[in-house]
Amino acid sequence: MKYIEITAPGGPEVLRVADGPQPFAGPGQVLIRVHGAGVNRPDLLQRQGKYPPPPGASSIPGLEVAGEIVAAAPDVREPAVGAQVCALLTGGGYAEFAAAEAGLCLPVPRGFSMAEVAALPETFFTVWHNVFQRGRLQPGETLLVHGGSSGIGTTAIQLGATFGARVFVTAGSAEKCAACRGLGAELAINYRTEDFVTSVASATAGHGADVILDMVSGDYLERNIAAAAEDGRIVVIAGLRGYKTNVDLLPLMRKRLTLTGSTLRNRDVAFKTGLAQALRANVWPLLESGRVRPVLYRTLPLAGAAEAHRLLEAGDHVGKIVLAV
Repeated sequence: MKYIEITAPGGPEVLRVADGPQPFAGPGQVLIRVHGAGVNRPDLLQRQGKYPPPPGASSIPGLEVAGEIVAAAPDVREPAVGAQVCALLTGGGYAEFAAAEAGLCLPVPRGFSMAEVAALPETFFTVWHNVFQRGRLQPGETLLVHGGSSGIGTTAIQLGATFGARVFVTAGSAEKCAACRGLGAELAINYRTEDFVTSVASATAGHGADVILDMVSGDYLERNIAAAAEDGRIVVIAGLRGYKTNVDLLPLMRKRLTLTGSTLRNRDVAFKTGLAQALRANVWPLLESGRVRPVLYRTLPLAGAAEAHRLLEAGDHVGKIVLAV
């Protein structure tokens, strides 16, 4: 099969098309003929040599795919060979074939293209776990999402609003803010020209944000504490501004805040299977009904992986970038 190889740690130019053997479906796994592979920020870190795959995972980048199951291990009953699915992976997505855990496969919603479906797993697994499980977002509460125009952000906006929350976001341009409002954000704050702490306080009559989804970190943490409501929850999932910062913890104590965070790639199959089941029960009906859809920025061929990484690093996108295989 053809796949994308990381020839050495470095910039997008180190990605190249290579030929190699197909993977096989091990115990509990299926083999997927890939039609689409999502591109995500962890892929950029892996390419740079900063985020190696966990033990036993494929060294090929790519954490989510959509396609058709062409083989299954003897112990797998569902999904069956011939089924069209999307799947969350620990690696191996940028390829013509990928092995996936059967429990991490979800059916293709009616009316979705393979490119759209390939954009679902990584962001939807991440948002469901961090906003609704770790963040415990409730109807009527306020959710603040940093990076509202990203794949994670556009997913969090739609799910938060659909489940009855007030959704606020930060984004880096007037155009991105407008796109976020079009997806259901009540308030979109241009972080280049506005202070999100002041804006959140004003929009909530001083109450603050009940849940903050933060993929920026660094100096944002102290400002998140200032923007949070009493008994609020701050959930950290990435560190675009770094993972180290100095913080005065007294305001966190006075507000009784919860500061938490997570990574998904290294969690075990049983945990992620539980997430898949929760998504199928709570979110897949919303996709089927059309109330929620992934936002696609660009679809490129597999050989365009380097360009996809350049686009993601440039940060001008709204939504997801997908490789069509």
